[in-house]
Amino acid sequence: MSISFHSTNYRAPKTDFFTAVLTGQAPDRGLYMPERIPLIDKAAFQKFSGAEYFEAAFSVLRLFLDGISDEALLAKCKKAYSFMPRLEKASGKKHLLWLDTGPTASFKDFAAQMMSPLMGHKLKEGEKLFILTATSGDTGSAIANAFHNIPNIEIIILFPINEVTPNQRKQMTTLGGNVKTIAVSGKFDDCQAMVKEAFADERLQKLRLSSANSINIARLIPQSVYFIWAYAQLVKDTGEDVIFSIPSGNFGDMMGAVLAWKMGLPVKKLIVATNANDEFPAFMKSGKYAKIEPSRMCISNAMNVGHPSNLTRLIDVFGGRMDEKGSLLKAPDMEKMRAFIHAVPVSDENTRKCIFDTYKKESIVLEPHGAVAWYALEEFLKEHEEENETLCISLETANPAKFPEEINKILGISPVVPESLSKLDKLKEDYIKMDANYDDFYKYLETAGR
Repeated sequence: MSISFHSTNYRAPKTDFFTAVLTGQAPDRGLYMPERIPLIDKAAFQKFSGAEYFEAAFSVLRLFLDGISDEALLAKCKKAYSFMPRLEKASGKKHLLWLDTGPTASFKDFAAQMMSPLMGHKLKEGEKLFILTATSGDTGSAIANAFHNIPNIEIIILFPINEVTPNQRKQMTTLGGNVKTIAVSGKFDDCQAMVKEAFADERLQKLRLSSANSINIARLIPQSVYFIWAYAQLVKDTGEDVIFSIPSGNFGDMMGAVLAWKMGLPVKKLIVATNANDEFPAFMKSGKYAKIEPSRMCISNAMNVGHPSNLTRLIDVFGGRMDEKGSLLKAPDMEKMRAFIHAVPVSDENTRKCIFDTYKKESIVLEPHGAVAWYALEEFLKEHEEENETLCISLETANPAKFPEEINKILGISPVVPESLSKLDKLKEDYIKMDANYDDFYKYLETAGR
């Protein structure tokens, strides 16, 4: 049976996968979610054990996609995933899932490399698509790399000028061609608000606009794959439970895990670890939601989000309603959410302590985002000793070499630089600066569309 997609605001028509992908944000400013989430049989999980990553991606994506043949989808998956995640065992039953093995050394590659061929699949010849993306760190570079020089697609990336590292910035600003970058004098939330406003602006209807950050459903479904794949590599009995710990900013990664859980992955607990932008942990405690404005600047910069867009999707999964502005229109089932999710904020002090302690104890170099998740996992296991025999997987979402100054300050060493980052200093940057003002962004888009 085909799967349709509804808006979390429930005021837009239901649509198919490819229309949802090319639209990005629903016309009513909601985010697209599948009407139903298909179940994966337990026996099917066993087939993923030892499988090539692209094979697992094909099997999962096939459940959601219509309008593309098996042969075409398999070919796209094989081309997209010339890389695969890396699992590293630590002490006890704890494992790290390293997602820094793609072309920009970030977990965003696992979605971006798949988004590019999927969006191109339904784009008509001669039709031009403008992809608007707000980034707090790694999304921009992953999208820029995946869509660079793709015909008929223009990439426009907004990033907060003072809250990305030099390496993150250079991965976006040195490509040129169809990739345009805008340094915004503001926060990530300002960038995200400008992008969302553009989608809702009737004056821009003449432009074909879409998004490639995690408001696009094509980001989330591919991200569900590595949770399923990692679990299958580590268990003999597919009935065994697993705990995932996820560094969380805009909640796209977390929603990938939720989709995997709804597909049948036996997730016992989802640890949602934020930095000092603790609006979600506070909500889980009180049941009352309040955005953090402006967002707080932390060393885990990609998580500096005062209002996660994908929270509306999580609320939707648990039977509630939240609009794009963060107003809770209908409360979700908080009891079920609290039973499944353990939400915890982690300070910069504890992030640095975790990087130092883990290196001394495990000889593992964590980067700030992964350290947030690892710290949250270890604290959870101290509080719940009975779970020390449960399989635990914590996500490392970027290569430590993206944060050389911080790593050197904490550990006194320089992280090994992967090839994808080694040549950045020799490349010329090109980007414009803009105030956090939608009118200025509108004028830019209007000119770009001529």
